[in-house]
Amino acid sequence: MINSQPCSFFLIEDNTADADLISRALRKTDKSTQIFLARDGEEALQMLGTWPGNFPSPMIILLDLKLPKIDGLEVLRTIKQSKVLKSLPVVVLTSSNQIQDVQKAYQLGTNSYVLKAIDFDDFSKAIEMIHQYWCKLNVYPF
Repeated sequence: MINSQPCSFFLIEDNTADADLISRALRKTDKSTQIFLARDGEEALQMLGTWPGNFPSPMIILLDLKLPKIDGLEVLRTIKQSKVLKSLPVVVLTSSNQIQDVQKAYQLGTNSYVLKAIDFDDFSKAIEMIHQYWCKLNVYPF
């Protein structure tokens, strides 16, 4: 069954070029997709502190690991320890292919770990597939 609810993403990404590419790829898949952006871990946690009031549901978090101020793994830990936030799906979207990062992210509760592709077209296709799965196929508990 295809999900027909509007979809929103909370993108936590410090690289402006990556954030722009991800946003364009998400909107290419569905123009009504809402995207909220935080440029560092501290800003992300401040914004998430207001959820669900300032964000629609369902919301998918796209999380880079290498962030200024508070790193992505600490952001993930905080999300998954929160009674309010822990059911939100988190997709780690990062350039880190270090096995320690992959293992730690899954230990902390990430729902998926996706490597950023170097090739523009491959990266765009990966983002479109993320959108398709989380916005069209997945069923949410809220």
